[in-house]
Amino acid sequence: MKYGWLVLLSMALPAAPVTFNKDIAPILFEHCAPCHHAGGAGPFPLIQYEDARKHASQIAAVTARRYMPPWPPERGIGDFAGDRSLTDAQIRLIADWVKQGRVEGNASDLPAAPVFKNEWQMGTPDLILRMKEPFHMPAAGADVFRNFIIPSGLRETKYVRGLELHLDNTRVVHHANVVLDRTRSMRGRDGQDGQPGFPGMDVITEAAANTFDPDSNFLFWKPGTVPHLAPEDMSWRLDPDTDLVVNLHLQATGKPEEVQAEIGLYFSAKPPTRFPMLLQLEHDGALHIPPGDRNFAVTDHLTLPEAVDVLAIYPHAHYLGKVIQAWAVLPDGTRRDLIRIPDWDINWQAEYDYKTPISLPKGTRIEMRIRYDNSEANPRNPNHPPKLVEAGNRSKDEMGHVWLQVLPNGSGPGGEDPRLNLQEAVMRRRLEKYPQDFLAYYNLGALEQYRGKLDEALSCYGNAMRLEPKNATVLNSYGAVLLMQERVPEATQQFQRALAAEPTYLNARYNLGRALAETGDLDGAAAAFELVLEQRPDDPGAQAGLGTIYYKQRKIGPALACFRKAAQLDPQNADVQANLGTLLAISGDLRGAEAALEAALRIDPNHEAAKANLGRVQAQLEGRQ
Repeated sequence: MKYGWLVLLSMALPAAPVTFNKDIAPILFEHCAPCHHAGGAGPFPLIQYEDARKHASQIAAVTARRYMPPWPPERGIGDFAGDRSLTDAQIRLIADWVKQGRVEGNASDLPAAPVFKNEWQMGTPDLILRMKEPFHMPAAGADVFRNFIIPSGLRETKYVRGLELHLDNTRVVHHANVVLDRTRSMRGRDGQDGQPGFPGMDVITEAAANTFDPDSNFLFWKPGTVPHLAPEDMSWRLDPDTDLVVNLHLQATGKPEEVQAEIGLYFSAKPPTRFPMLLQLEHDGALHIPPGDRNFAVTDHLTLPEAVDVLAIYPHAHYLGKVIQAWAVLPDGTRRDLIRIPDWDINWQAEYDYKTPISLPKGTRIEMRIRYDNSEANPRNPNHPPKLVEAGNRSKDEMGHVWLQVLPNGSGPGGEDPRLNLQEAVMRRRLEKYPQDFLAYYNLGALEQYRGKLDEALSCYGNAMRLEPKNATVLNSYGAVLLMQERVPEATQQFQRALAAEPTYLNARYNLGRALAETGDLDGAAAAFELVLEQRPDDPGAQAGLGTIYYKQRKIGPALACFRKAAQLDPQNADVQANLGTLLAISGDLRGAEAALEAALRIDPNHEAAKANLGRVQAQLEGRQ
C-alpha cells in the first residue's frame, strides 16, 4: 500500500475583533475610571460602554500622544509605584477598537465595574478636623495666601501614617500645604484682620526639639495629588498641644466664592522606628526669564554629608516650566538618573514614590536642572505677548524645586540624629546661593540651639535679626538662648521686643514670665503667665510656671490647683510631679504627696528633690502609725 505525502498549509486566521467588554473596559477601569467616574475629577465618566463609545475618538487621540492618562515622568527613568501610563500595546488596542467600529462585545466578557465613593480617597479617616468657618474669596483681585489654624483636639499623642486634605471648592485653590505648629505660636495671629486665619505664604514655626515633621513628609494638596498611607514604622507624631495650619494659595474666579477645608488623619497603631526627612533642591533666586526665551534654565546641587535611601521625589514649577530633571553623581563618578519630565504640566503634579529606594552613599552630589519656555510657542504661557517672569508665589510667577524624601542610614557622631547633618548641609548650601537669607540663618540657629551650641545659635539668630529686626519669632528664639545662658536682663529685653512687634505672641509672653520670675518680679511674672493661660488654659508649662509663682507668693491653694492641672496635662514630667508632691505635703495630703513623688521617681529615678521629699513624707507617715 502506498501512502502519499500529507501537505499542511499554514493559513493566517483573521484576528479576533477588539471589543469594549473584553479588551477596552479593563484598561479604562484601571487607568481612567479613578478620575473618570460620576462626581470624579474627570470631565465625563468612562465606566459604561456608551460613555466610552461616545468619547472613543478623543480617548484614542489623547492616549496616542500620552496626554492621558496623565503620567509626566519619562519612561525608563525612575521605577515608580502607581505608574498610570499605558503600554504601547494598550494604546494600539484602543486605536484598533476605534478603527474597527467600537464594538461592544459579549456581556459575559465584561469585568465587574469599579465602585467609587467621592469621599475620602484612603477610606474613612480616624480623625477629621475642619476649619471653624469658611473663607470668603472676593470675585477679583490678586492671589490670596491665607493660613487657617485647626487645633488637633487630641487628648493623647497619636502617630499619623496618612493625611488627606479635602477642599470643597478646588476652583479657587492653586495649592495647599499643612504645617505643624507644635508650640502653637501662631494662634495669636488668627483673625486679627477681621477674617478667619491670617495672611502669608511662607509660614515659619518655632523649632521644637528633635522634630522634623512635617519636613519628613509631603503634607500638601496640588492638582494631581494622590494621597497614600506611609508604612506604619514611618508615621509622624501628633501631640494634643499641636495646631495644624492649613496654608492656602487662592485665586479669584470672577465671582465671590467660599472655600472650606477638612483634614483627614489616619493613625498608626505604633510609634515610628524609621525617620525620613525632605531635602530641597531649588534656585528661585536665579529665575529672571526674559520674554521670548525658550531655553532659560536653573540648576542646583547638594552634596550629601550622610548616606541616604531616596524614597520619593516631587518636582515643582509653574506654567513656563518645560523640562525637569534630577540625578545623582556618586563619589566614584557614576551617574544615577532620578527623574526626567520632558513636558512639564502644572495641572498634573505629584509625588513619585520609588518601588525600590535608591541608595546614595555619603559624598553623593544630587543635582537638578529645570528648563523654562517663555515664548509664544509655549501653549501654557499665561502671558500674551510674553513678559519678563521672575520668582514668586503667585501662579503667574515662577518656581523651580525638586524635593527628595530620604531616609538616612546610620547615625551621626556620638549617636546624633543624622538628619541634623543633612539639615545643616541644606541651610549652608542655601547661604551659598543667598548670603542674606533669613530663613537659613534662623534654621541654623535652631539647629545649633538643639545641639547645645548656644554661642553658635546666638550668632545665627543674630544674623537673622539683622535681616528682619522686627521678626517676633527670631527675637523670642534669641531671648530663649540668652535665658539658657542665664543672661536674664538681656533675655527680658528680647522678649519685650518680640511682644512689641507682635503683642499676641503667647510664647514670647510665656518666656517673659520665666525671665521676670528669675529677676524676682513675681507680680509681673504672674501677670504674664495668666495672660498665656487666658488663651491657652491647657498649656502645662504656663500652669507650672504660674504655680511656682503662687508658691513663692505663699498662695498654696492656687499653686496646688495649677500643679494639679499641669500634672494632668503633662503626666510624664518629673519636675511637675515632684512639685505637686511637695505642695500636697505642705497642704497635709501626705498620701497624695507620696503618690506624686513616687510618680516623679518612676519617670526620673535620679530626681534628687523627689527622693529627699519622699523620704520626709514617708517618715511623717510612719510617725503617724
